Amino acid sequence: MADTPKALGYTMPPEWAPHEGTWLSWPHNPRTWVGNFGPIPHIFAEIVRALCPAENLHICVRDAGTEAGVRTLLKNDGLDGDCIRYHHIPTNDAWARDHGPIFVTRHKPSDDARDAESTARELAAIGWRFNSWGEKYPPWDDDDRVPERAAAALNVPCFRPRMVLEGGSIDVNGEGVVMTTEQCLLHPNRNPGASRADLERALRDFLGVSDVLWLGEGVAGDDTDGHIDDIARFVSPRTIVCAVEDDPADPNYAPLQDNLRRLELARDPAGRPYQVVRLPMPGRILADGEPLPASYANFYIANGVVLLPVYGHPNDAQAIDTLSRLFPDRRVVPVACENLVWGMGAIHCVTQQQPKVVA
Repeated sequence: MADTPKALGYTMPPEWAPHEGTWLSWPHNPRTWVGNFGPIPHIFAEIVRALCPAENLHICVRDAGTEAGVRTLLKNDGLDGDCIRYHHIPTNDAWARDHGPIFVTRHKPSDDARDAESTARELAAIGWRFNSWGEKYPPWDDDDRVPERAAAALNVPCFRPRMVLEGGSIDVNGEGVVMTTEQCLLHPNRNPGASRADLERALRDFLGVSDVLWLGEGVAGDDTDGHIDDIARFVSPRTIVCAVEDDPADPNYAPLQDNLRRLELARDPAGRPYQVVRLPMPGRILADGEPLPASYANFYIANGVVLLPVYGHPNDAQAIDTLSRLFPDRRVVPVACENLVWGMGAIHCVTQQQPKVVA
């Protein structure tokens, strides 16, 4: 198709590429954290505090009254707000990774051949259809409109694929590869009737990639049906961290071992093996006797920092050490997520990067 982002020269940058800012959808739905909503806005404030020195924050709020309340909360937490831009974009929930725009960039076209190698780039948004992880939590009408409204606020184009896809289900390496899971993308509650080939074609056309790296299943308790950002992440074009459970009696042991084997056998487009780095799991974290999808792989890479979810588990220290070695030029900031994961997600789930472009 001549009008797809890939045909027009757009690609999705990797998360470690420079950011203009980070998008958040401010939490307001107590049903997401039943009986445990109180700490959640303060965890968001902690995220803002960690990011503000290095990049801008774009925060979606319902209206002026909600904005005033958030401003007061952040001021009371010692944040002056100079780095924050508020957008009156209503949402049903707070998972910006999944309902927010996925940004792509391209070299700015020029009619002057002398400018063909210009470093100037421009931004566009991809607004995949959002159906609340397979129509699990109605309503989702506001969430589905967020990408178009965010693109309008930035005055950038917005492409709208017909395919349902959440941002947490994909991860790119910036050199033509997208990583995802069969459990999520092939689930009939997203795109019934779509084949693997159909889905791969859409990923190539709208993310500007050439190869799709498929893993199997996600972690126990994950209501997203196996998002990649709880199990494996690119940290450089050829390095992947993979969550691994060492206890054979744990329900995560077998699926995570399968993903590890797939990654160890995988090859990049040039035929080279990836460097696969093991990341521990934080043990079993339960709510009302049911497992929560707690994972250290749900970290967020930002300008100068990596926000790492921690859970008060002995493996927290090993996860911090692993990420610190992988990101020697970034400061790893642990964020306590025992309460946040009660809502079935962590740091990566509530953040969405906006790449920096050069005018």
